[in-house]
Amino acid sequence: MSKTTQQTERKLLGVAGFAWLFDAMDVGMLSFIIAALAAEWKLNEAQMGWIGSVSSIGMAVGALIFGMMADRIGRKNILIVTLLVFSICAGLSALTTGLGLFLFLRFFVGMGLGGELPVASTLVSESVAPEKRGRTVVLLESFWAGGWIVAAIISNFVIPSFGWRIALVIGALPAFYALYLRWNIHDSSAYTAQKKKQSPGFLANTATVWSRTYARQTVMLWILWFCVVFSYYGMFLWLPSVVAMRGFDMMHSFQYVLIMTLAQLPGYFSAAWLIEKWGRKSVLIVYLLGTAISAYFFGSAASLAMLMTFGILLSFFNLGAWGALYAYSPEQYPTSIRATGTGMAAGFGRIGGIFGPLLVGYLLVRHVTMPVIFTIFCISIILGVLAVAFLGKETKNQEFQEAA
Repeated sequence: MSKTTQQTERKLLGVAGFAWLFDAMDVGMLSFIIAALAAEWKLNEAQMGWIGSVSSIGMAVGALIFGMMADRIGRKNILIVTLLVFSICAGLSALTTGLGLFLFLRFFVGMGLGGELPVASTLVSESVAPEKRGRTVVLLESFWAGGWIVAAIISNFVIPSFGWRIALVIGALPAFYALYLRWNIHDSSAYTAQKKKQSPGFLANTATVWSRTYARQTVMLWILWFCVVFSYYGMFLWLPSVVAMRGFDMMHSFQYVLIMTLAQLPGYFSAAWLIEKWGRKSVLIVYLLGTAISAYFFGSAASLAMLMTFGILLSFFNLGAWGALYAYSPEQYPTSIRATGTGMAAGFGRIGGIFGPLLVGYLLVRHVTMPVIFTIFCISIILGVLAVAFLGKETKNQEFQEAA
């Protein structure tokens, strides 16, 4: 591989990765902002759950719509549009004074975020060689951990002293970064070549995703995405609040979650190293099983030591699994329907993200214990493992198809 090609790949990884980091910063800060809003606006657990869920509703819509559009008008254009949508709406949400308008804007923040993530992973997947595609996409996902760490730091030092509004304004800064993207990335050669052919419409692409040729991997991805997103948003959006419910004040809760968040980085890096050695399926299964076990014991933790230990392991395994998921998903489809197929799976998964935070809120209102709630998430993750084990095919070093 030429030095120029390597520089181009690193540049794309950096540009897309920082977009990913800003997205994660918004999601991460939201988990802390929910705890702050609960105190300021006197929200109950059900209302807190809706804050997380309405973002997931937007993400479901965004992943579906923008994924389909990316196969028609280009990955680069959609990446810029989605980044602007989520950044501007995140900044406007800092001006709200009540829950209704805040939820309205969070829907559009979610749309931008939900559209950007599968499109960015598709673009990077198409732009690197097969033998290092998986590692590169997992490294792209590792920027998500960086965003969560930045969010935790901002939440520790900004929210307690200056309030949640300033934190949201900081989260809106990526709008300026979106303008920079226009001159620094290009659509992949695979997509450009595909566009020279007659391009099918949205309905035709959707029908192909569910055709006999691709139905098995589509079913597998939809189950996997739903289970992973349901458990992730159910657990992680409530993480600071769960720690606070154990009797710690907001400052200590944020500090403990920051420590847990740091474990995301080695989770990503270990998955990136293993994914080209073990393959996608093995990494997904191992890291999801690690997530399920950690979730069960985190929910049952009776001491600070257990809470921290299994919180760290939960972050390590869960985010490593996310990296493998984003590497695995685009490899299921040819170029002509790749963003559509990945976006549809991600969109269906976001439905799980709607129910996860809501479920926690409504169960807590009904005095269901935390061990029971986290056991539900444990079971969900195991269902995802079974889908990969029995329906998934290994795609390590697989050349991309150029036509459906």
